[in-house]
Amino acid sequence: MARDKTICGIDVGSNKITTVIAVCDKEDNASVIGVSAIPSRGLRKGQVVDIEDAVASISQSVDSAERMAGVSIGSAFVSVGGAHIQSQNSKGVVAVSQPEGEIGSEDVRRVIDAAKAISIPSSREILHVIPRGFIVDGQEGIRDPIGMTGVRLEVETQIVTGATITIRNLAKCIAELGIDINALVFSGLASACSVLSETEKELGVVLVDIGAGTTDIAIYVDGALSYSSVLPVGAKNVTNDLAIGLRVSLESAEKIKLALAVKPKFAVTADEKPAKNAETDELDISSLELPEELRKASRKTLTEGIIKPRLSEIFTYIGLEIQKSGYGGLTPSGVVITGGGAETIGALDTCRQRLVMPCRIGTPQGLSGLIEELSGPQNSTAIGLILFGKGSDISAKRDLPKMAMFVKMLPNLPLKNILSKVSHFAKGFLP
Repeated sequence: MARDKTICGIDVGSNKITTVIAVCDKEDNASVIGVSAIPSRGLRKGQVVDIEDAVASISQSVDSAERMAGVSIGSAFVSVGGAHIQSQNSKGVVAVSQPEGEIGSEDVRRVIDAAKAISIPSSREILHVIPRGFIVDGQEGIRDPIGMTGVRLEVETQIVTGATITIRNLAKCIAELGIDINALVFSGLASACSVLSETEKELGVVLVDIGAGTTDIAIYVDGALSYSSVLPVGAKNVTNDLAIGLRVSLESAEKIKLALAVKPKFAVTADEKPAKNAETDELDISSLELPEELRKASRKTLTEGIIKPRLSEIFTYIGLEIQKSGYGGLTPSGVVITGGGAETIGALDTCRQRLVMPCRIGTPQGLSGLIEELSGPQNSTAIGLILFGKGSDISAKRDLPKMAMFVKMLPNLPLKNILSKVSHFAKGFLP
């Protein structure tokens, strides 16, 4: 009986590090068996700024998930974010190798390799090469050309690149734990795997993943990723504004922001009857047990005066980025907001006002098991890593580094001396 495949996803975010461990059965159904979310240290805006602190927080998250799952992790899919992520479109052209003109998997691999041959600075490296569509002898709109007949094969791809230094620092943090990296996955792409439906991708949709320090944008047109970018603003900017406006710590400001999102109508008045505007406008801050002696605050001041202006600024930047992509009029499915920032009060309304498009909050789908702890939009990337890994062949990748190391060591082993000593020892027993 074949063993179930274990997949691990590590979402390395600016606010928290989430580790999810899932098991895939023979029917390819993934079930979560371990999950852990730990506040991140040593990271800022999706990039490692202190390796020692980052390793400690990632290790804590992985250990906690391993204890819950009862398994040890040898490899993982790791998310990559930050403003250093960029994308560009590229084309590749090859001649079909088979004499009868039938396109095989080798031809597809060659044409994608041809599309990868782009000029990028030495300070950047390619994360993803995602086919948008194939063209066979001038016929466009082909999803899978394998088995078709033709002479000339073309491909249009979306190439996602990142800063080499940032990627290497993150890879070093994971390597410090003795974990092999199956793949580094752009966090916006991972979120899209868990919150977008196939219909939305086909019609055209904009995914907006609002994290703590950054906002990922992924635009799908005709079922394929067509544009991706990262903005250096996020939900932490809202928290900072609250902290400055109320003169409280960042931790207290975060509690107030979450309380507004979860219980938007908590008031000072004890009676349950519909209250007047003057009464409902006052919020009971003392119930949050903050260290600061803050008892009351105006709901209108917090939402309309502090939170909404910052959200308007963020969605204005998103609108400019959609306009820059050139796909603004090709997304009838509208905008799907996910990430921890999606739960901020007024985010959905502000999105509708600023972008003038249909909007919804995307929650992760597609997994079973311990999903109660992963139901919120803040876990979209972590679940997306599992779904991304489910479609990848990771069984062969896990032992590659170890095998490569063994092969590398072979020339250095003193095999000749060992064999001569064994033969000399055997001769001692001969008459």
